[in-house]
Amino acid sequence: MLRFMLELVPALGIGVLLGLRFPGLPGRLAPPLISWGIPIGLVALLLRSGFQANLLTAALMAVAASGLGLLLLRLPALSRRIPDGSLQLGCIVGNTAYWGLPVGLALLPAEAIGFTIAFDLMATLITWSLGPLLVDRHAGNLRQQLRVLATSPAIRGLLLALLVYQTPWSASLAQWLWWPARLVILVALAMVGMRLALVLRRRHPSPESPPGLGVALAGKLLALPLAVLLLASLLGLPPLLRDAVVLQAAAPTGVSVLLLTEAAAVRQPAGASAKQQGAAEAVAALVLWSTGLALVSVPLWWWLLSGPLGS
Repeated sequence: MLRFMLELVPALGIGVLLGLRFPGLPGRLAPPLISWGIPIGLVALLLRSGFQANLLTAALMAVAASGLGLLLLRLPALSRRIPDGSLQLGCIVGNTAYWGLPVGLALLPAEAIGFTIAFDLMATLITWSLGPLLVDRHAGNLRQQLRVLATSPAIRGLLLALLVYQTPWSASLAQWLWWPARLVILVALAMVGMRLALVLRRRHPSPESPPGLGVALAGKLLALPLAVLLLASLLGLPPLLRDAVVLQAAAPTGVSVLLLTEAAAVRQPAGASAKQQGAAEAVAALVLWSTGLALVSVPLWWWLLSGPLGS
């Protein structure tokens, strides 16, 4: 737990400070980080954890997490409290790439990192295919969605790792790249802080919380990981796989939800655009609050998994 706090809190804090002081820094760091840093880091992590049969199970658990989240949101009590599609998407889409990987590295053994990466791959696919349906009720441009998926750092890292895995130097490369990979993941986590700083700079939150924010926070940080934990227990998943997917489900709302919501606002006519801008404000609040509260809720989930439930 101490390692979790020592790695995540300073990286997030440094990222926020840098983002407030240098607002253009995330835009300059993001392209090389996505193009080279994250894929190379994932190669080292995948080679170290190995390619296991349960990677497919972890990916399917991401599908199950989204399905369970949508089912819960269809309950009348919840659908009335969270009627907006953007907030609904924020309840089921977590920051599994830039948050989930550092959490996995801090709390889980190296063998579990492959599970977190497989979960993130499927979660990325769901986000950019299901996301536009919930945000502005249309599927969007299929070619654009496929392009986003093809440029995902997780997919690049997976393909590169599969190629390297076939070479006789895979074990040596895994050792050489281990600490650079850790550094890349921490930089990616700092990027989350920088993105949050940009949200803080450009938004002036109302003293009143957006409608449904509290319920959405409870759904993302408590109800969704609980549903995944119950499903994993019913399926009898190995403890290491169970812990990995529950921690991924407990990740805070991904910044991608805010990007989708703001993009939808641009496409709307004037009258509808104002409503969509209100949705963007609510999602921005959800991203900020869920990230801050996850610093408390994720350690509690880890305590539950490693303590009362055992491993």
